[in-house]
Amino acid sequence: MGNPESAADREFDVVVYGATGFVGKLTAEYLAAAGGGARVALAGRSADRLQTVRDSLGDAARSWPLIVADASQPSTLEAMTTRTRVVISTVGPYLRYGLPLVAACAANGTDYADLTGEPLFVRECIDLHHKQAVDTGARIVHACGFDSIPSDLTVFALYRRAQRDGAGQLGDTNFVVRRFAGGVSGGTVASMAELARQASADPEARRLLNDPYTLTPDRSVEPELGAQPDARWRRGREIAPELDGYWVGAFAMAIPNTRIVRRTNALLDYAYGRRFEYAEQMSVGRSLFAPLAAAMATGGNVAAVGLGSRFLDRVPRGVLERVLPKAGTGPSERAREQGHYTVETYTTTASGVRYLARMSQRGDPGYKATSVLLGESGLALALDRDRLSDLRGVLTPAAAMGDALLARFPAAGVSLEVSGLR
Repeated sequence: MGNPESAADREFDVVVYGATGFVGKLTAEYLAAAGGGARVALAGRSADRLQTVRDSLGDAARSWPLIVADASQPSTLEAMTTRTRVVISTVGPYLRYGLPLVAACAANGTDYADLTGEPLFVRECIDLHHKQAVDTGARIVHACGFDSIPSDLTVFALYRRAQRDGAGQLGDTNFVVRRFAGGVSGGTVASMAELARQASADPEARRLLNDPYTLTPDRSVEPELGAQPDARWRRGREIAPELDGYWVGAFAMAIPNTRIVRRTNALLDYAYGRRFEYAEQMSVGRSLFAPLAAAMATGGNVAAVGLGSRFLDRVPRGVLERVLPKAGTGPSERAREQGHYTVETYTTTASGVRYLARMSQRGDPGYKATSVLLGESGLALALDRDRLSDLRGVLTPAAAMGDALLARFPAAGVSLEVSGLR
């Protein structure tokens, strides 16, 4: 069994598992460019494909070792996780492929970061491996890409600012996607389809998915704050005066992101507050057609989630695989470079002070931006251990490494600023 001390003496700092996949390769490219003195290895099912990836990364990666590991062969995961401080996993859908690696990391005291936007997978990891990871000293950190770092870290930054100012705990808090240019990855689509398939086949999974506190450590101690819908259609001024004239609709990733943020609050012993309320939306502008666009976005989200989580198990898996984007596929380099996002998170504290956290990044959110966020998460876990929290187990990005990531963002080209509002 692993222990917190043994992980410090391992052969590698970071292993990128799934390095031959689309996002895995982008993450390896980022680590090769970012440097930082980390000892990196690449892992996947095929030695030949790993060699091809390494050859494409340039001189910085020439000496990186290659590890053949496969989720269907647990012994290979066991061997891999005993050699490294941190495993970065890009192998999804995680509900289908992720648990064996989490099990190996939890058993061996190895830190872990992934990209999952699958609340049911995170819930299963909590139920099966949280206690063991606490005992061995492992940090199992989910949702380290565009899902859900902008959500989790903007709220964490607001908390730190309010804490510094003595402004009291956070109250009504709203995340708004203001600008977004990029595609949806094949891996994300595959993950969402797998999530809906499981929910449609299992009423208990569907109930968990619809619970705003799906990922809470203890459901019985969560506050009753009334309805907390994931699909909202409303005027921007209902969120903040600064959004007067704008309309907002449902944000497609609100379900996983809101659960992650609420778990962070619980893991931090409700540091954000017992009356902390959190919702996510996307802005559709302020034109004459904006109300209709917001309504359509919200209606489409409700229909997709509602129908998918009830009936998708009736659609043969092969049919979906033929019509949906393939996992491991993605846009051209030019399209990835042209992408970007800006999100704004507004909060009002218990003392009535208002703040805004604005986070932005260049690069397609689901690909280039995500590879940066995931790569920095792995480096933070491996190299910034003095900045990490003392928590162990199945964690969230902010609960595990909020301060470390905030310190790393500027050099990584990630802008996150908090300002006071009148």
